[in-house]
Amino acid sequence: MSDRTEFRRLLLTGAAGGLGKVLRAGLKPLTRTLRVSDKAELGPAGPEEEVVPCDLADKAAVHSLVAGVDAVVHFGGVSVETHFEPILQSNIVGLFNMYEAVRKHGVRRVVFASSNHVTGFYRQSEKIDVDAPVRPDGLYGVSKCFGENLSRFYYDRYAIETVCLRIGSSFPAVKDRRMLATFLSYNDLVELVHRSLLTPRVGHSIIFGASDNAVKWWDNAKAAHIGFAPRDSSDPQRERVEAACPPLDPSDPAGVYQGGAFVRAGPFDD
Repeated sequence: MSDRTEFRRLLLTGAAGGLGKVLRAGLKPLTRTLRVSDKAELGPAGPEEEVVPCDLADKAAVHSLVAGVDAVVHFGGVSVETHFEPILQSNIVGLFNMYEAVRKHGVRRVVFASSNHVTGFYRQSEKIDVDAPVRPDGLYGVSKCFGENLSRFYYDRYAIETVCLRIGSSFPAVKDRRMLATFLSYNDLVELVHRSLLTPRVGHSIIFGASDNAVKWWDNAKAAHIGFAPRDSSDPQRERVEAACPPLDPSDPAGVYQGGAFVRAGPFDD
């Protein structure tokens, strides 16, 4: 979106993850210094990088991590349906630690990786917008509902702006029929995060993260102020995907609900 250096220092959490690796490169044009963090191995710092390992559940470590940054792109945490304890520590306790650190250090903008799984129990035949009540499809989705509500509280109480990105399925290529609707290309992901950082006023915004796919489950009209205009689409991959992936049994919940296989994941016995 921009070739200007907009920030002195940006923080990217979850930088060792699949999307974190994409953003580690994609955020470089916006900042003089990119601070990258994760619990997993991050490798050596590149040019204009700071590598700071951090467990989000460690309050003191998170507060140290946030010191001196201008904005936070928060992609850290558990990203799959699993046992509650790791979700609790990373996505709930960890997110609270992050927002408290943001508040105490005076950071004014957060881009939060929410998920389409906050609305996973809507049917694939429905089209929803950001005002539709949340219907999470698992404990992971519940944790992202918590994140959206927590960020709303920090905006209303402390005027910390957040863009919550309800990310669809961001991969190099479409893997199955569901992803024909949920696909978000890497290029569109980077553009979406850029827009979320550079839009002058965002308040508390929620936007669904999907490319310009012909099949649309989500209406982003109420996030038009972000100015996100996806350039890619799943459509060129449709013929390949439909040939490789037969339709699911109509009685399979994964083919009925927008959350796909997440709606039938678990239960997980701790």
